[in-house]
Amino acid sequence: MSEVKEATPKLAGLVRSGDEQAEAIAITDFVFQANDISNAYLVTTAEGDVMVNTGFMDNVERTKRLLAPHRTGPLAFILLTQSHADHYGGVPEFVEDGTQVIGGPGFNEALGDMMRLQPFFGPRSGKLWGSTLKRGGTPKPAPNVEPDILVDRKLTIELGGRTFEAISTPEGETIDALTVWMPREKIAFTGNVFGPVWLSMPFLNTLRGDKPRLVRHYLKSLETIRALGAEIVVTGHGEAIRGADRIRADLGRMHAAVSHVRDYTLDGMNAGKDVHTLMREFAWPDGMEIGEFHGKAAWAVKSIWREYSGWLHYEDGTIALYGVPRSSIDGDLVELAGGAARLAQRAGAKLEAGAPLEAVHLTDIALSAEPDNAEALTVRKAAHEALLAASGGRNLSETMWLRSEIAAMEAKLGD
Repeated sequence: MSEVKEATPKLAGLVRSGDEQAEAIAITDFVFQANDISNAYLVTTAEGDVMVNTGFMDNVERTKRLLAPHRTGPLAFILLTQSHADHYGGVPEFVEDGTQVIGGPGFNEALGDMMRLQPFFGPRSGKLWGSTLKRGGTPKPAPNVEPDILVDRKLTIELGGRTFEAISTPEGETIDALTVWMPREKIAFTGNVFGPVWLSMPFLNTLRGDKPRLVRHYLKSLETIRALGAEIVVTGHGEAIRGADRIRADLGRMHAAVSHVRDYTLDGMNAGKDVHTLMREFAWPDGMEIGEFHGKAAWAVKSIWREYSGWLHYEDGTIALYGVPRSSIDGDLVELAGGAARLAQRAGAKLEAGAPLEAVHLTDIALSAEPDNAEALTVRKAAHEALLAASGGRNLSETMWLRSEIAAMEAKLGD
């Protein structure tokens, strides 16, 4: 729908929005926002201050500077909506004597798993985010943060005439996700429960990799937040969402859209369709489409399939049961075809016929056997350029992936 495309800022712009920020944004006269990769929020009370997230470690000096004019007392609590570094990275610099840090259920385990797998996740994140966002240098190491208090399902805090309820709302991005609810003021800080862009598809399994986010838990969390009756929703990115009627309507629309993708997938499974067919055939019904700026409905189909049925796709056959991939015979296929150049020519014909993905399949085989074959590299680069043009640059992860592949081909061709 055109209003979805036009109304939602590009994700790349959101995560860079703090670069030129000169002063904090006053959401109310007691809630202040410092933009970052994921934003940091200051809430003032009559007896001290509360932070909801602290931003990324690389930008903590700027975040502190932006919020400093609005500080009114000691920092009593830091509430972390999830265990990703863009939410907790500034904690060590913000903590004061007496500050208590609060995390969600499983925060320590989720963070420990992420840190343990940094040699795996780090290069994958760099492939997707490094050149696109053009952040110079290597980020500082993420700090080791251990919350003083871990929420089970719900924790209530009273401070200076304000009530803060930390409510477990998992699976928008992490299993430990929290929503911070201020019932008197009817303000909900949802972090990235709904992803980085409001009114859009959740990313149930990111291209970088992470524990899968289960659609059934996502929908339950959405229902929990909808039942609060918030008049202001403060997310991890962008401007606050205002108006009880608008918020309820938007949450209803997201619930309907994600439920539709789930039901479409399960109905297709029952009808005997394979996952690739369901991904390829998915189309939004009129009036139901939401944004696909981070997650995509077709990707959610694949995640939901795995959530409900596991990793084995029967159409992959016997070979899927063993550790010998189909690519192990690429050399044989190239030999039988008469060399990588022959496959590159067929890939070029596929590309000219409007089938860039088939062209990529063929160049995968050719380059597996002859990694430096210039004809195959050239066709592969052109196929990715065609996919990028067809995508319209709407989904950031898809765009970053395709650009990184194009850059890799260019580097090889330039050698």
